[in-house]
This record gives sequence, structure tokens and C-alpha cells, in this order.
Amino acid sequence: MSVVSHLVEQLAHLLTPLFHASAAAAAIVLFTALVRLLVHPLSRAAARGRRARAALQPRVAALRAKHAGDPRRLQQAVLDLHAEEKVSPLSGLLPGLLQLPAFFVLYHLFSSSTVGGESNGLLTHRLLAAPLGGRWSDALADGGVFGPAGLVYAGLFVLVAAVAAVNYRRARRTMAEQPIPTGAGDAVPGLGAVTRVTPFLSFFTLVTVAVVPLAAALYVVTSTAWSAAEQALLAR
Repeated sequence: MSVVSHLVEQLAHLLTPLFHASAAAAAIVLFTALVRLLVHPLSRAAARGRRARAALQPRVAALRAKHAGDPRRLQQAVLDLHAEEKVSPLSGLLPGLLQLPAFFVLYHLFSSSTVGGESNGLLTHRLLAAPLGGRWSDALADGGVFGPAGLVYAGLFVLVAAVAAVNYRRARRTMAEQPIPTGAGDAVPGLGAVTRVTPFLSFFTLVTVAVVPLAAALYVVTSTAWSAAEQALLAR
């Protein structure tokens, strides 16, 4: 955690001439961008995996017709098909999972009063009027929804909702263009549940932003917006 703290502090120092009191917030956005750049090769691989899974759907449908009366053999046949073609049904989850450590480090960093036995100076930084170590509940208690800090969160909520709506429409359009045959989710364990939940995942970000420290919320908002732009680019 001290390594991340030092990195954020150094980035904030570099960005201070441009962003002044909000330099640490800008540093978190830049830190998030660096993490996403590191994960980008996996995101590209996940996009290729989605296209490969879409190409396999006619063969999956043929297997369903062949093993219609034997769900166990159908499941094994579909798994064998994915293994043969080197396609993982859940490969799209990997980029998100690999970002969790960075999110939790920021969460703990801005939830701790000390770092490495010393006072956590990052807690004194702000995004405009909102402390990076504060939460939405703190903003509501100090000025309410339309108070200075409350308006910062209102802006984040509007941004997250807009990105979530874009992601939702894209996910629904992808599902319509590349439908998973009925029962295929049962043939590949977990695929059906993931497919049903995927269009709504971005909206869960609203809850995350509301309950975590603002610094961690900035990471989530930046990462979600990056994902939306990245998916649009990779879909071309």
C-alpha cells in the first residue's frame, strides 16, 4: 500500500501546477489509466474471445440438437468444443478481476489514517470541495445533496449513469446480434447467469460510488468510462 501511496503522491506533485488542490484526484485518474493500459492486452484478448464464442454458436446449436435428451453429454460436448477451439466462455471476466487489487489498495489507502507508521497525508486532498477520504454519507451530512461536496458526488452519479446506460444498450444489442441458444448457459456452467446479469453490471457502479471513499469512487468511475470507450473501440 505504501508503494501506491508514494506513486499517487508523486503523480499529484507532478500534476499540481495544472490541477492545484485537486492534483491528487487527477493523480488517481492517471493511476487508473495506467492500470487499464496494463490490462488492455487482456481486454483485447477478451474481445477476440467474444467474437470466437459468437462464431461457435452454430456448432453449439448443432450439439444441442444432437444431445437434446442428455444434458450431461451436452454440457461435456460444449466444454470440449470450447477447449478444442481454445475459447474460454468466461474470459471476459479476467480484465475486471485483475483490476480488483488496485481498487482495494486505493480503498484501504484512503480509509487508513496512517501509512507505513506515518500520518496519511493523502487524506487532506480533495476533489473540488469533497475530501478524497470522505464518502457520500459525509457529503450529505455536511451540506446535503446540493452542498459543495454533495454536488461533486451528483456529478459523479450523472457520469456513471450515462456510462451505464451506454454499456447497457451495447450489451443488449450484442445479445440480440449474438444470441446464446436456449440451454447453452446450462451447457457451459455459469455462462447463463453471467449473460443475464452483464447488461446491468454498470449500474451497480452507482452503489459502489455511493459507499466507498471518494478516491476509490474515482477509480471506479474512471475505469468504467475507460471500459465503455475501450469496448466501443474494440467492437470496430
